Amino acid sequence: MQSTVCLWGKRTFCFVSCSVPVLLSAMAAADLRDELSCSICLSIYTDPVMLPCGHNFCRGCIGKTWDTQEGLGAYSCPECRAEYQERPALPRNRTLGSIAARFCPTEPEPGETGIPCTYCVLSPVPAVKTCLHCEASLCDTHLRGHSQSEKHILIEPTMHLGDRKCSVHEELLKYYCCEDSVCICVSCCLAGGHRGHRVELLSEASEKKKEKLRKVLEKLSPEREETERGAQRLQERRREGAEAAAGETERVTALFRDIREELEALEKRLLSDISRQKEELSLTLTELIQQLEIKKDELSRKIRHIEELCNMADPLTVLQEQWESHGAAFCGAEGADTEGRERGGIKVPAVGDLDVGRISETLLTGLAGIVTGVKGRIYGQEATDLVLDINTAHNLVSVSGDRKSASYSLTELHYPQSPERFQLYAQALSSRSFPSGRHYWEVEGSESGDWWVGAAYPSMERGGLQSCIGYNNMSWCLRRGNNNRYSVRHYSKWTQLPHVPSCRRIRISLDYEAGRLSFYELSEPIRRLHTFTASFTEPLHAAFWVRGEGTWVRIIH
Repeated sequence: MQSTVCLWGKRTFCFVSCSVPVLLSAMAAADLRDELSCSICLSIYTDPVMLPCGHNFCRGCIGKTWDTQEGLGAYSCPECRAEYQERPALPRNRTLGSIAARFCPTEPEPGETGIPCTYCVLSPVPAVKTCLHCEASLCDTHLRGHSQSEKHILIEPTMHLGDRKCSVHEELLKYYCCEDSVCICVSCCLAGGHRGHRVELLSEASEKKKEKLRKVLEKLSPEREETERGAQRLQERRREGAEAAAGETERVTALFRDIREELEALEKRLLSDISRQKEELSLTLTELIQQLEIKKDELSRKIRHIEELCNMADPLTVLQEQWESHGAAFCGAEGADTEGRERGGIKVPAVGDLDVGRISETLLTGLAGIVTGVKGRIYGQEATDLVLDINTAHNLVSVSGDRKSASYSLTELHYPQSPERFQLYAQALSSRSFPSGRHYWEVEGSESGDWWVGAAYPSMERGGLQSCIGYNNMSWCLRRGNNNRYSVRHYSKWTQLPHVPSCRRIRISLDYEAGRLSFYELSEPIRRLHTFTASFTEPLHAAFWVRGEGTWVRIIH
């Protein structure tokens, strides 16, 4: 194999066993490429324009360059630095554009052969490396015959070598100035503005920077993994939220469908009852009307007979009328008063005498049944029998006789000793626990004082600082303090709520399996104050805490 090196200007061509015509063709193609390349983008001209100084550039490239020079007082040519006070017009170089257009078809299409080999001019062959020293790209064949000298630096194929040269000396960037943090050439080191600065080879500076980047990577990688896990958790929460919303939508839709069906059934039952009462009343009135019609006909007949007698001129005929057959009629006519009508049994009842009370009672009972069923389906098993466990009450907690109220006592009550009794804080638990399911209970607190409500595990401490509800990981509470503000606490972490109390009634809703404990203010409209989320591991008891003279909390539902 024979290798020949030929110098052509600044460019060094390395080839393997090439014939002279091929060599000349390669050199000519490379030289033509230089002539047809824009010195700004280093690519074949696109819509070339000519400056007054005679240099050519792509219209877009020189336009962007001059855009950056706006306001500097002059526009300059990137080649010869000729300056123009006003931005020159850019006439199109049609001849150069035509030549560039004819040369472009010999270039490989993007995505087909990539960056072409500089020396394969007969047919485009993709380059595998670019030599910075030769300023040429090489295919596999020409790379095998390329010089192995250290000054021939090989990189991945590229057509943009301008960013690898010093903008001042037009020499390859080989060093890194540690003081100015820039890449420089040999001339910059020896006679340029970086003379006397601490410099390193690009490879050495690159390795040092890589080492720093690796340390940064060591810190960023766990952070990225944690961020990714956080994003996955949020996506899971979003999915769970969407599933919960879909399930809740289906549940509410079914609930209202059933409510409508029950209301329609109740409506039909009431309308049927009203219709039945109307028919019964109508039959009664019809029978009475018929009786009155008969009586009216009989009276009309008697009236006509009497009128005939009254109109007779013959006294003998009038006096000889059969008294026996009409005496009763005459007597009835002569004594026709209210008393006689009542003895005849003719009594007209009040019109429209429906049993409205029965209808209203049926309506109210039916609606109450529907509401009760709805509550049961919304909240699950109702805590209607929720009462306080007096064996847990602190000696400063006065429990009412029905065990529904807990109030603060100014004097100790000396309850019997019990291992369940709280020793340090004025609080108590409910006797009933909730090991599963969905439940709710409603409480009302005093207008003044400091009272807390919530839920707690039965294994919560009974003495010591950790025995206060909300001060440990076994209890959750809502506080309405003396400052007339809401706050919530769990595991000794207080969270101030933005809501200003508008009423003294609170609903505590528990969904054990879903791990949600929610607090609602029973204002108009009802509003949610806060929801705790947790994986409950023990049955939950309702918890109550009071402090201050006149402070009390009462279970109302």
